[in-house]
Amino acid sequence: MAARGHVQDPNDRRLRPIYDYLDNGNNKMAIQQADKLLKKHKDLHCAKVLKAIGLQRTGKQDEAFTLAQEVSTLEPTDDNSLQALTILYREMHRPELVAKLYEAAVKKVPLSEEYHSHLFMAYARVGEYKKMQQAGMALYKIVPKNPYYFWSVMSLVMQAISAQDEKLAQTMFLPLAERMVEKMVKEEKIEAEAEVQLYFMILERLGKCVEALDVIRGPLGEKLTSELQSRENKCMMLYQRLQRWPECNALAHKLLLKNPDDWQFYPSYFDSLFHLVDQSWSPPAEGEHCLEGSVHHTVVEVVRFVEDRIKGEEGKESRSLRGPYLARLELIHRLRERGCPEERLLGEPLELMVQFFGKFGEKPCCITDLKIYLHLLSPDQHVQFINRLSKAVPLREQGEEGFAFPEDTKALQRHLCVCQLSRALGLHHSVDVDGKLRVITELKAHYRHGLKFGDEGMVWQALGVLQEGLSNSTSNAQFKLLLLLLYCHLGAFEPVVDLYSSLDAKHVQHDTIGFLLTRYAESLGQFAAASQSCNFSLRFFHSNQKDTSEYIIQAYKYGAFEKIPEFIALRNRLNHSLQFAQVRTERMLLDLFLEADIVLSLEESVKAMSLSAEEDDIPWDNMRDNRDLTLTDEHRRQSLEEESVWLRIRSLTLRLLASLAGQEHPPSQQNSEITNENGVGDKTSILSSLLSQLNQTLQTAAQIAEKHIQYPFLGPPSTRLGPALSSGSCQCQAAALQLSVHLQELETVGLDESSELQTQICNSFKSLAVQLQEILNKCKGDLLEMKDSKLKTRPSLLENLMFFVETVCIVMWMASYCAKILRPLKISLQKKKKKKKKDPVVVCGFQELTGSLQDLIAQALEHIKGQETGMTSLKLASLSLEGYPQEEASFMKVAMDKVQSSYLRSLQEVGDLLKKRAETIKNLKI
Repeated sequence: MAARGHVQDPNDRRLRPIYDYLDNGNNKMAIQQADKLLKKHKDLHCAKVLKAIGLQRTGKQDEAFTLAQEVSTLEPTDDNSLQALTILYREMHRPELVAKLYEAAVKKVPLSEEYHSHLFMAYARVGEYKKMQQAGMALYKIVPKNPYYFWSVMSLVMQAISAQDEKLAQTMFLPLAERMVEKMVKEEKIEAEAEVQLYFMILERLGKCVEALDVIRGPLGEKLTSELQSRENKCMMLYQRLQRWPECNALAHKLLLKNPDDWQFYPSYFDSLFHLVDQSWSPPAEGEHCLEGSVHHTVVEVVRFVEDRIKGEEGKESRSLRGPYLARLELIHRLRERGCPEERLLGEPLELMVQFFGKFGEKPCCITDLKIYLHLLSPDQHVQFINRLSKAVPLREQGEEGFAFPEDTKALQRHLCVCQLSRALGLHHSVDVDGKLRVITELKAHYRHGLKFGDEGMVWQALGVLQEGLSNSTSNAQFKLLLLLLYCHLGAFEPVVDLYSSLDAKHVQHDTIGFLLTRYAESLGQFAAASQSCNFSLRFFHSNQKDTSEYIIQAYKYGAFEKIPEFIALRNRLNHSLQFAQVRTERMLLDLFLEADIVLSLEESVKAMSLSAEEDDIPWDNMRDNRDLTLTDEHRRQSLEEESVWLRIRSLTLRLLASLAGQEHPPSQQNSEITNENGVGDKTSILSSLLSQLNQTLQTAAQIAEKHIQYPFLGPPSTRLGPALSSGSCQCQAAALQLSVHLQELETVGLDESSELQTQICNSFKSLAVQLQEILNKCKGDLLEMKDSKLKTRPSLLENLMFFVETVCIVMWMASYCAKILRPLKISLQKKKKKKKKDPVVVCGFQELTGSLQDLIAQALEHIKGQETGMTSLKLASLSLEGYPQEEASFMKVAMDKVQSSYLRSLQEVGDLLKKRAETIKNLKI
C-alpha cells in the first residue's frame, strides 16, 4: 500500500496491521481488523476506507462504495484517508471521484503543495484540460516552481489539440500559451529542455517558423540535449519549410561530415543543391555563405564531396558504411534525370553496383539497396551485371542434381540477392519454358539446402510434440528438460521457471542441472525470475556449508565413520563448484544492475555485499565442473575453458566495480612520493592490476570465440562469451572501467595543468557513447514476427538488449565516479579564478556524455515500446499450421503463446529498469 510511506498520523501504529493484511492479500483479516479498530475509534476514517478496500477486493463493491462515500462526504484532509480513497477509487475505475476528493481538500487546505499537485494529476487522469490549466496556475502561485507553470502551459496546448474548432485553437489557446512562455523567456526563467521543447511545439503549431528557428538557433536551443542532433534536425525541417536552401545545404553538408552514413541528410543535400542551381544562386563576395557556413552550390562540388566520403570509407580498417556508396548512385540517378553531363564524373553504374555488392552482398538490405537503382543499367548490360555478381558468390558444395550450393549463411544471402536481382531485371521471365522449369528446380534445391542453416518450423513442431507429451505424462522429466532447452534456445524464459520448478530438483541437482536455469535467466531480461533462480541454487550451496558439518557430527555420533570422508569430499566438491562461483558472481552483478544508484548508491550496494576488490575467493586452480553432461572429453574440456574465461570476465568486472566504489578522494597530495600503505597508491595499483587482468582475459576470450565451437544440442549451452564480444559490450565495459585510471590522474594533477589529459578523457567519453550506440543498433529488429503465416524469432536481439542494459549501467557508474572527482576540482578552480570563465573541457565533455546516455536510454525505450506494440498486435490465431494434425497444431500454438508472453515480460522488465536508470542519469550533475 503506497500510503504507508506517507503516514504521519498518531494512529499509524493502529492502522499498520490492516495495511499489512492488505499488502499480503489477506483481505478478510484486513476487514476484521478494521472492524475491531472502528469499534474503539469510530471517527478513524482511514480505517473505514481500508475496510472498503478489503471489501472491494473480495467482490463486495456496493458495500465498499457506500463506506467510501461516507468518508468522502466528510471531506477528509488527512493524508491517510486521501491516499486510501485514491487507491480505492482507482481500483473501482472511478478516477473522477479522486478529483472531487482533492477539490474539497484544496478548499480546506489552500496552501498545500501536495494536495494541489494531486488535484492536477487527478484532472490529468480524466482529461480535464481547462481545470488542469487552472490547477497548474494555482499551484504555481503557491509554490513558484517552473514545472507547475509549464503544466498550465501544456494544458492550454492540450485544449488546442483537443478543440473541435481549429480557429479557436489558433486564435485563443495557442497564442495564450505562446504569451505565457514568452513571459518566462523575457524574465530569463526558462530552466529545462522540456520547456524549450514546449515553446517550439507551440510556435510550430502556430506556423511561426521564423520565430521557431530563432529559438532553436539561440541560447534556448542549447538546452536541447536529450536527443542526438535535436537542434540540427529541427533547423533542417524549418529551413526546408522556409525554403532557405543555402542554410539547408550547408547544414546537411556539416551533418554528413560528422556522420556520412546518416541517409536522411543526403536527400536534403541533393534537393537543396538543385534548388540553388535552378535559382542561379551564388555566394556573397565576402563573409560566410550563410548562417550555417559554407554552401555547395555547384554540381562539381557535390560530386567531389560524395567521392571524398567514399575515399574516407575505403581508407578505413573497420567495416565500410553503406551511406556514401548509395549516395553516389542516388546522385547519378538525379543527375541523369536532369540531363547533367557531370554524371560521368561519378563512374559507370554497372561497375559501382558490382563494387557495392562485393562490399555488402551478404546483408539482406543489399537487395532493396540495389533494386531501386537497376534502371541505371542499359538493357544490354543486364546479363553482364548478373554474371559479374554471380562470380562474387562462393558456391562450392555440389548437390545430387548438379547444382552448386553455398557453404554458409553469408554465401546463401549473396546468392539470394543475385536471384532476386535477376528476377527484378526480368531475366527469369525472358527464358523459354524449359529454362523457367530449370530455374524453378534450381531454386527449390537451394531452398531445401538452405534449410540446414535453420528452419524454425521444426522447432515449433518439436515444442508442440513435447507439450502434447507432457500433457499426457505430466511427471516426465525428459520431456521437461527438452522443453526447457528448446524454450531457452528461443529466448523464452518465462515458461522455463515453472518447468524447472516442476522438476522438483533436490539437493545436489541444483549443482548438476541448475546451469540450465541460471545460464539464461538474466541474459533474457527476466530479472525477477533470475533472482529467484539464483536463490534456488545459492540456498542449496550456502546450506551445504552449514549442513555438512552437522552430517559429520552425526556420523561421529552414530559411528558411521566411513561416511565422514564422503561428506568432506562432497563439501569440497560443492565449495569448488563452477556453478556455485558463477551463480554467486552473477547474483551480485544482477543486484548491482537492478539496485545500485537506484535503491542504494554503488558504494552502499558494494558494502552491503561485503564485496572486496582485493580478494578473489574463486578457487580457480581447483574448479570442479559438476554439470551432468554426456560429452566427449574434448568437448567437456572446451566447455569448462569457455565457462571459466566467461566467469573470469564477470568476476573481474565485479571486482573493478567494487574498486570504483571504494576509491576515496582525499585532497590530492601533489609531488608527494609517499603514500599510505592502504591508501590511494595501494588502491590505484589494485585497479591497474585488475584492468590488466581483464584485458588479458578478453584477449583469451577473443581466441576462444574465433573457434566458434558448436556443442551438441543435448550438451551444455554456450556461454554468453561469443555474443558479449560480438555485441561490443565487453570492449565498451572495459573501456569505461579503464577510464577510471585517467580520472585518478586528473584528480592528482588538477584542472589547471591537464589540458592534454582532459582532451584524452573527452575523447574516451565520445568513444563510449559511440560504442553504446553500436551495441544498441545490434538490438534493433523484430524479436518476434510473422512472415508468410509463419512465426519467426530472433532471441539474439533480446540478449543484445541485455548487454546494452548492463553496459549502460557500468558507463553510468563510471560517470558517477567521474562526477565525484570533477565536482571538487571545479569548485577549487572557481575559487582560484574569481572571474567566471567557461567550463573546463572535461566538464563540457562530461555533460555531453550524460546527454548522450539520456538519448541512448530514450532510444532503447522507444525500441522496446515499438517491439511491445508490434508483438501485442500479432494475431497468432491466424497462423497457418497446415500439414499438422489438429491436436498437434493446438499444442504448437500453446508453445507460441508462451514464447510471445515471455518476450513481452522480458521487454517490460528491461523497460522498467531503463526508466529507473533514465531517472538516475538526470540527477548526475557536476
